[in-house]
Amino acid sequence: MKILLVQGSPHKKGSSNMLAEQFMEGAKAAGHIVSIFDAAHANLHPCNGCEACGMAGDCVQHDDMEKARQSILSADMMVFVTPIYYFGMSAQLKMFIDRFYSFTTELSSKGMKTALITAAWDTDDEAVAYLREHYQKICRYMHFQDQGMILGTGCGTLDMTQHTVFPKCAYELGKSIL
Repeated sequence: MKILLVQGSPHKKGSSNMLAEQFMEGAKAAGHIVSIFDAAHANLHPCNGCEACGMAGDCVQHDDMEKARQSILSADMMVFVTPIYYFGMSAQLKMFIDRFYSFTTELSSKGMKTALITAAWDTDDEAVAYLREHYQKICRYMHFQDQGMILGTGCGTLDMTQHTVFPKCAYELGKSIL
């Protein structure tokens, strides 16, 4: 299976990307091919709502989403990776997802498998509740097949994250993907 990890953290060596690395190790151990698209450091622009694409055409913006679109459509699975910022996903990942608009019809008919990996400083589940709901709504709307979520609480720094169960959980999720 071809898996595309979409990193939405501005911190290349942050906790959410560390959890994503563990997922990737597990997925590779299971024989999957994993590639990464770093949405946080790509040349991306927000959807401007011009409707020129009609949800099924080319976007008028010419940026790194053109390359990402091909990677998405050739993948069997996408893994959304983000830190929690004010109880939701990073702006960088949100902008990436918003750009699905120009190929919503094609993408939603694909039956894409997805997963969510997040890291929150807070230790309570309320810190990740809104992102969980948002992700689940995106899955329903886009007909994505959720394969699991790593909702890492108490993962504010790399040291904090390494002393939680979440790195092992991320590895096991990657390894369990069929």
